[in-house]
Amino acid sequence: MMNWFYSLFSPSDTPDITHSLIALLLTISLGFLVGRLRLGNISLGVSAVLFVGLLLGHFGYRIEADLLIFVRDFGLILFVYAIGIQVGPSFFSSFKKEGLKFNVLAISTVFLGGLTTYAIFKFTDISIENAVGLMSGAVTNTPGLGAAKSTLQEIQLHVSSRIFDDPAIAYAITYPLGVFGIIVTIIGAKSLMKIDFEKEKQNLTEQTQQDNSTIIHTKCRVNNEILEGKSIYQIFKELGTKDIIISRIKHSGSVIVFSPSLDTKIMRKDVLMVVGSPKNVSDFISKVGKESTDLFIESEQDVTTKNIFVTKASAAHKTLAELDLYNKFDLKVTRVYRSGMELLANPQLRLNYGDKLRVVGNREAISEAEKVIGNSEKKLLEPDFLSLFGGLIIGIAVGSIPIFIPTLPVPIKLGFAAGPLLTALFISRYGGIGVIHSYINTGAVYFMKDMGICMFFAAVGIHAGEKFYSNFIHYNGWLWMLYGCLITIIPLLFMILVGRYVLKLNFFQLVGLMSGTYTDPAALAFSTRYVDSDVPTQSYATVYPLVTIFRIFLAQLLILYLV
Repeated sequence: MMNWFYSLFSPSDTPDITHSLIALLLTISLGFLVGRLRLGNISLGVSAVLFVGLLLGHFGYRIEADLLIFVRDFGLILFVYAIGIQVGPSFFSSFKKEGLKFNVLAISTVFLGGLTTYAIFKFTDISIENAVGLMSGAVTNTPGLGAAKSTLQEIQLHVSSRIFDDPAIAYAITYPLGVFGIIVTIIGAKSLMKIDFEKEKQNLTEQTQQDNSTIIHTKCRVNNEILEGKSIYQIFKELGTKDIIISRIKHSGSVIVFSPSLDTKIMRKDVLMVVGSPKNVSDFISKVGKESTDLFIESEQDVTTKNIFVTKASAAHKTLAELDLYNKFDLKVTRVYRSGMELLANPQLRLNYGDKLRVVGNREAISEAEKVIGNSEKKLLEPDFLSLFGGLIIGIAVGSIPIFIPTLPVPIKLGFAAGPLLTALFISRYGGIGVIHSYINTGAVYFMKDMGICMFFAAVGIHAGEKFYSNFIHYNGWLWMLYGCLITIIPLLFMILVGRYVLKLNFFQLVGLMSGTYTDPAALAFSTRYVDSDVPTQSYATVYPLVTIFRIFLAQLLILYLV
């Protein structure tokens, strides 16, 4: 009577669609269960799906061939597109600060990993397919593996008589070493370099205070007699003030607070609310007067502060000057929040769908402005499938463009990894393309990212698990693990020595760069807990996109030139 149940969940060499779905969902479910297990501060997280897939594949679970290819490729597309949308704005803005230095170090580390891989291929009997698989696993780079497999398939179409090795086998063998190798290196570097976390934290605090990207607001009491009776515009011009906003003002002897225009005249002992970067605010206050402890200026009786979301197409892609909220509604925008960034509300700043504006003014005016801007949080929670799937279509199209290089046997393509990633980065940076906008709420982004990588890991794991054990024995898997250790450790040691002693990077930033350069979320999760700071996440996001693209090209070029 229960034969149907046993048949449904039993391994099958000739799976139909039902058996394939059961194998896929079972792999993901058990993978998440195993990923929650912890060894100290370390857990495999979503990476456990790959190892469960290997185990189930070894014991006979299969996914129908065409479905496996679809699940693998679509999962990879979802994963990299979500990453691009998530880190796009911060990635481009980081180049104004330390992003260039971080990315040069990261790309140099990737290049050294490629040289190490080439040396292993040159001086051993490992095929280039397996060498690239070793490299992708040793640096935990899933898109690189996807690019390698796509390139091999492209070559197979032109050289049908040749049989290529599956790089996923080598990838699965060295992947755990990549995860734990970074973690062990971080712990070892902390001990050998005698890092004091408290001192590192203090240095970061001092650095943040000098960071012009941080936005603060400070109360200021005017006591400079020269400025008496002059307008804010005149004061800004005479003092050479830039990137400062006066959001509130309270005249001396009055309890009325209002949001001033540039024509508002300033008197001695007036109290101003000054918004800008720490350095600019400090310089302005030193020229105008001194910091104030006045509490009346923070009163919400006359003016109030509110966050308004851009959810109307009529407001998106317009600059703050074009919206002209001050002249229309007597409102002042002080800050704009976008993808985790806090931006000063300059008149030339172009708004994107989903931006959050911090406005100052009276309640009635804010209500009127909401009709123009939208402020529908419910709308932001609803998925915009036109933008999502439209963006994916553009990403696939970009990834399919053939790039002809004379010395290569077949044209190189960005593929399903780099194409959607690059597209998402630029859509996120510029807010959209036509009717396709970049906003996807945080929960949906995390769902896309985890769902995509789970689908990819499950498909790759089940397929590789079919011959994993026999290949491990045949190819001397222990020796492959040694080669994987070299690819993991040698570039990491280079990054630590150059980053710490040449570039003088903070250790918190350095561990984030290590995790980002190896595109390893498990190492990032460990790093943030280990140093008890979110700083590693910031440097991780700074290098992740460019490193991912470079690793994709590196994997493709190694195969195209050496296969």
